[in-house]
Amino acid sequence: MNKSFRYGLLLTLALLLLFAANLLIGSVSIPVSDVVRILLGNDEVKESWRYIVWEARLPQALTAMLSGSALAVCGLMLQTLFRNPLAGTSILGVNSGAGLGVALVTLCLGGSVTASAFSLSGFFSLLAGAFVGAMAVMSLILFFSLLIRSNVMLLITGIMIGYLASSAVALLNYVSTAEGVQSYMLWGMGNFGGVSLSQMPWFALVALIGIVAALSLVKPLNALLLGERYAENLGIHVRRVRNVLLVITGLLTAVTTAFCGPILFIDLAVPHIARLLLGTSNHRILLPMTLLTGAVVALLCNLVCVLPGSTGFIPLNSVTPIIGAPVVIYVILSGRSRE
Repeated sequence: MNKSFRYGLLLTLALLLLFAANLLIGSVSIPVSDVVRILLGNDEVKESWRYIVWEARLPQALTAMLSGSALAVCGLMLQTLFRNPLAGTSILGVNSGAGLGVALVTLCLGGSVTASAFSLSGFFSLLAGAFVGAMAVMSLILFFSLLIRSNVMLLITGIMIGYLASSAVALLNYVSTAEGVQSYMLWGMGNFGGVSLSQMPWFALVALIGIVAALSLVKPLNALLLGERYAENLGIHVRRVRNVLLVITGLLTAVTTAFCGPILFIDLAVPHIARLLLGTSNHRILLPMTLLTGAVVALLCNLVCVLPGSTGFIPLNSVTPIIGAPVVIYVILSGRSRE
């Protein structure tokens, strides 16, 4: 049994156990037998328990699994494209763009978006603002990618766009009301509970389309590991691959950020965890394992968030750095030791 198959089995088992734990553990104690009966469609269970399992715990667990996989594969692709172990979705400013969209809705528009007879309010207005902001930044990055040939310069351009968006958010926070600032801060803490069961098919469809598209880039990503010139000699159209990769990354980041807020460290740390486990950079093995690892890490973080039970919930972005930051520090230190 080779290493990749062994770790694949272990990660699959961990995924199943953590998914089950996310359904069983929460602020309300529900017996295991009743959770199973609810999932099997038995009506002889408390209505409140059925609502908690179907409308809260199940969508949250599915969202965590899909978002973790999507963000992890985005991080892996960006690290390969830019040949930078610290590249992530926040580097390109997509998260900042989503944050600016939410800030405009909550701090300038009072939490609602109205255009003639069309109106959105509450969560849907935040969702629309985040998605439009993220895709606007992604469109800017794609425009600059047509003008800039160097990946390093494109990376720096993305960082600058992120800084501009963050600066605009800071100014909006400064002139806004206390209620608007609080609403924006709550969104910024991150939460996998933003997708309802009725919204899940659409969220899952977009996430799975992006993930499948990422899996189709295995061969170009392996070629890029050896450098752009070598990839071109193999017949890889590097600029086209870069643009497709940016579109996939932008779409996955936009949809996860819009529904869940800016999730920190998963995109940055999970690819390194997968590399450390497998000891390989071959994307034919690494990409599927990164997807699995991202889902496992996200489910673990979501479980930690609900462990306080009736005493409250821990913000997601206060948990993800506990797992992600040590991995990033290790990567930096191991890189220095090889110099």
